[in-house]
Amino acid sequence: MEGERPLDDELQRLREERLRKLEERFTGTPGGGVIEIADGMFQNVLQNHPALVIDVWAEWCGPCRMVAPVIEDLARDLAGRVTFGKCDVDQNPRIAASFSITAIPTLLFFANGMLVDRVVGALPKEAIKTRVMRAFGVG
Repeated sequence: MEGERPLDDELQRLREERLRKLEERFTGTPGGGVIEIADGMFQNVLQNHPALVIDVWAEWCGPCRMVAPVIEDLARDLAGRVTFGKCDVDQNPRIAASFSITAIPTLLFFANGMLVDRVVGALPKEAIKTRVMRAFGVG
């Protein structure tokens, strides 16, 4: 039928765009996006990202919402040097339990798979950036 080809092309374009967004969500974007971290993929993320900061947060947490844009800014500023991830504590209880997280937001800093620093609470961007520089020697 005439007119179906453009619809097929549009559907294919939408599928490819959605797939690209899903891949970025779980692997990080070249432009410095924040990746989603889940219980089942945690070890893989640690192995593939030698300089990793994980923001452990929850949807209902006010201070977490204050830290989120700071993490996104730092992810862009330090793209290619440090990977930033987010881990929803309500959806990923194993990660929270394995690091004895009792307050959020908590930032976990991993260098070559080893926990090297931890920040609890909402800090300003410069304070977090200073901790990142100290943990990974970047700026």
